[in-house]
Amino acid sequence: MKEKKAYIKRLNVVEGQIKGIKNMIEEERTCNDILVQIAALDRSLKSLGIELVKDYLSTTVVAEIKKDNTEVLDHLISLCNMVK
Repeated sequence: MKEKKAYIKRLNVVEGQIKGIKNMIEEERTCNDILVQIAALDRSLKSLGIELVKDYLSTTVVAEIKKDNTEVLDHLISLCNMVK
């Protein structure tokens, strides 16, 4: 995982978003405000998932295909279905 620092940075942002949503609920903010933040959190998590899949593609998948292991493609497809 070559982008470990970038992933940790993104996760710190996600953690901050979760804490922000928790605070909004404790402060009894409007549902609209909370849902907007939940949508932003969802986009952040999906974006992180996509970056992880890209990393997996460029490292593990490429290496396995070079070894003629095409079963890795089935694994990749199932990973992609998880991050839809």
